[in-house]
Amino acid sequence: MTATHSIAIDLGASSGRAMLGSLEHGRLVLRELHRFPNNPRELPTGLHWDIEYLFGQVLQSLRLARETGLELSGIGIDTWGVDYGLLSPERTLLADPHHYRDPRTHGLIDDAARQMPLDQIYSITGVQFMPLNTLYQLLADQQDPRHLLTGAASLLFMPDLLNFRLSGIRQSEHTIASTSQLFDTGLLEWSDAIIEAMRLPRSLFPSTVPPGTVVGTLLPEIQKLTGLGAVPVIAPASHDTGSAVAAVPAVGDTRDWAYISSGTWSLVGRELASPLRTAAARAANFTNECGVAGTIRFHKNVAGLWLLQECLRAWSRDDVKHSFEQLIELAAAAPAFTCYLDPDDPSFSEFGDMPAKIGEYCRRTSQPAPADHGQYVRTVLESVALKSRIVLDSLEELTGPVKLVHLVGGGSLNPLLCQFTANAAGRPVLAGPVEATAAGNVLAQAMARGELSSLADIRRVVARSFNLVRYEPADAPTWARAADALRTLIART
Repeated sequence: MTATHSIAIDLGASSGRAMLGSLEHGRLVLRELHRFPNNPRELPTGLHWDIEYLFGQVLQSLRLARETGLELSGIGIDTWGVDYGLLSPERTLLADPHHYRDPRTHGLIDDAARQMPLDQIYSITGVQFMPLNTLYQLLADQQDPRHLLTGAASLLFMPDLLNFRLSGIRQSEHTIASTSQLFDTGLLEWSDAIIEAMRLPRSLFPSTVPPGTVVGTLLPEIQKLTGLGAVPVIAPASHDTGSAVAAVPAVGDTRDWAYISSGTWSLVGRELASPLRTAAARAANFTNECGVAGTIRFHKNVAGLWLLQECLRAWSRDDVKHSFEQLIELAAAAPAFTCYLDPDDPSFSEFGDMPAKIGEYCRRTSQPAPADHGQYVRTVLESVALKSRIVLDSLEELTGPVKLVHLVGGGSLNPLLCQFTANAAGRPVLAGPVEATAAGNVLAQAMARGELSSLADIRRVVARSFNLVRYEPADAPTWARAADALRTLIART
């Protein structure tokens, strides 16, 4: 079998990277070509993504791919969910896309409820209610004095927008569209009922395609800028979590596993054959998002390493010189369960001085605040692991027993987080691959080309291509009591 080479461009909320994926003899090799920061901009109109900067980094990634001298079989882009750009009738961007952490959507879930009952919205979309969802961002656009919706001809989510810039084709892919709370995850189409109830222009919403679809080829001007030829632009699972879950290395017919896609967010859930949009699922605030090969990602968002990332950002301003490895050593040596945090408390949701926010949260909840960097890191990691346990318990009540947890993504590189997660869950954790998103992206492209025939094929390739680490649970009774303590704290606050 001749090796094929694809580029996966994975844009996260804090950084982006371009990975060269080479598939040969049933094994995947990933090589990083480019990594770059992704910092939002604070403008008079709010918090925005710098789309021109991001597109420039995409072009630079493709130039670096050209320098490898390899013939590329495809280019795939995945990003975080919910955020979008609005295009004019002339196909120009009306404004930089808003960042999902912009506070402009506060209170707009209540506004949506006045237009359509929330249980009806959930029965159609199965998407958890979070102020950052596309639905509430569009309601904020309705109130924007710039009247962007009036002049908009189409809406494109971040990966769709970048695909448009590369190929000239305007369309959306199911996994990213399903993050919006405007998409029917059962019928795989936009919900006209919700769009009409919210008084949104139906013409905004483009046609949609499943993951693993060839969008088009690079435009001539992009070929000239990058030195590449007419390389296919392929929509993988364009939502980064969709690509990551596709690369969960689960093999065989068993479905008794759950996943945690661990990064800025921790997505805790399991894969289903069809949406679960019951009253109980809504009460637990689980989401149903589309996956590869017609699957549904049934999970709940937990604020993951965001709190730690923001602590590190604050300490960097104070010129703290600890390496990541040193901080993990300090955390491992720190006393256990100094205090408990709800990672999803609204006070942690926006940018700012996270150590100060944690200290204020502890004062508000009558707990001692962490005393040093090691205690801060340990408290965050313990709390993320404990909140994951609480979500796993709810997941079991809704879908049946979970015997194994697959932890993929950047968090799988953090041995303390992995061990804490196994301890808190009371179940083994199989960690890896760290580059699950890029692997899922590249292998969905291979499926689009007919090199792989199924999601099971993707997972077999992943399982044989990456080293995985198994963590066994320890001290389960102590961690179960800690999970109960966090539950009590959350209920009280």
